Amino acid sequence: MMSLAEIEEVLRQEHLFVSGIVHENLPDGAKCLLMVSPDEPGFWGMFTQSPEYQDGAADPMNRWTEAALARLVPQIAGACAFFPFGGPPWQPFIDWATRSGQAHPSPVGLMVHARAGLFISYRAAIALPYPLDLAGSARPCDGCSQPCLTACPVDAFAGGSYDVPKCKAHLETDAGRVCRNGCLVRRACPVGHSLRLPEQSAFHMEAFHPDVA
Repeated sequence: MMSLAEIEEVLRQEHLFVSGIVHENLPDGAKCLLMVSPDEPGFWGMFTQSPEYQDGAADPMNRWTEAALARLVPQIAGACAFFPFGGPPWQPFIDWATRSGQAHPSPVGLMVHARAGLFISYRAAIALPYPLDLAGSARPCDGCSQPCLTACPVDAFAGGSYDVPKCKAHLETDAGRVCRNGCLVRRACPVGHSLRLPEQSAFHMEAFHPDVA
């Protein structure tokens, strides 16, 4: 059995951190599930130096994730990794995230994290056969001026739901060029806004809608 501090020390080798712990709806045999996210701002610089990013092949982030967890999991007692890609079947990452006590519903419907804001992402989840705890966080939107509500130029998040077709149609226009460097709604969140570089956001937007890259 390892402590949370010991596990986080292992994850720091790949610029990752425990962004929440889940105690319900777990894989068979698991006593808890650690949500694993990029530890910014160091993550992006490390990732862009990786073979997976530089080889020009498809899905560099997912391939890097699998390789990184293959290096890390053997160092964590009893660990087993799950990924948000590679399905079907798909693992219930959104459900896990909402149960983690660290991710909360935002006014625009996206998850917001106490540390990463609207830029929260999950690269993996690590199941453990022993329990660990991480104190929950307050919802960062409470007391916030909520600039996310007015940031989208086409109101793709009106009513707290995400209109993906409307968003993609806007990205295909000249006016949508600014959004290709990162979703303006996510960038408007004051929590963690300085942790992600514009080129990192552009990378993810290209993956979201490669036809306009």
